[in-house]
Amino acid sequence: MTPKTYSQFLHFLQEELSISPASIAAAQRVHQNSDEKHKYPDPSPLSMTLWQYGLVTLEQLDRIFDWLKTAY
Repeated sequence: MTPKTYSQFLHFLQEELSISPASIAAAQRVHQNSDEKHKYPDPSPLSMTLWQYGLVTLEQLDRIFDWLKTAY
């Protein structure tokens, strides 16, 4: 994912889904070690982590995956 697209993804999470920056940061920390070589990691694991920790609903997760389909 390009830096611009990843930035747009984070903006979508915050502005469209009202996910707090703290929640996003917590989910990013879970994948920090596995994504060290990538400054802009794959957003799919991040999305699933948000869902697994109850930070997004299943409906929001569907919206995330719909957004990702259009971004690629």
